[in-house]
Amino acid sequence: MNVFINDIPLILKKSNEKVYRHHYDLVLESDDHFTSKDLVGDVLIKGVNSDLIDRIVRLMEVKKLKKLNSLTLVTSKKKKLIDHLKDQFKIVKAAGGLVVKDDKILMMYRLGTWDLPKGKLNKKEVVEDGALREVEEECNIKVEIIDKLPKTWHSYAYKGNKILKKTTWYVMNCTDDSLMKPQAEEFIEEVRWMTPEEVLEVLPKAYASIAFIVRHYLQSQKSGKV
Repeated sequence: MNVFINDIPLILKKSNEKVYRHHYDLVLESDDHFTSKDLVGDVLIKGVNSDLIDRIVRLMEVKKLKKLNSLTLVTSKKKKLIDHLKDQFKIVKAAGGLVVKDDKILMMYRLGTWDLPKGKLNKKEVVEDGALREVEEECNIKVEIIDKLPKTWHSYAYKGNKILKKTTWYVMNCTDDSLMKPQAEEFIEEVRWMTPEEVLEVLPKAYASIAFIVRHYLQSQKSGKV
């Protein structure tokens, strides 16, 4: 489960998954005392329970953790903690696509941020259909799904409610971009084909969840699988 709270990745791992301590700037046990000021770089916390994850989520929502790159939580009860985390939010479902053509990726610029086309699903809409619809509406192109990508979850507040948006992602092939243009009603200013190198240059100006999806795709291309 790839959760982004205030654009910071919160990663849950099982106790039996391989974890390399040298990959982290700080490693804590669940009973160690720490404050928000201690959370710097890539942080790992072991033996996490529901009480601790509640505290961590509150910290990530309330504090500006500008020095925290990622937070990895290790637990023996991963599924239980995921369900506990979901129960704190209203779940909203969305879908989108990483669109490719001639080894280039379609990026769009919206509200000062580079993004990928995506949007909320309609009630009872099939996820694949919703993903295709959103991409085609936002970019005025024709696409087809060719593979799956990891799902992402990100939190935000809306009208006093805590929302957790689940986005299902697909790799899509562009079949027609002859009339490509940004959907102004969704505040999209530009849609642009970029080489992988150009995409990597603009990722610092993208949401962390978008950077995660793009990097996963590019890495999969190197290894020959998505």
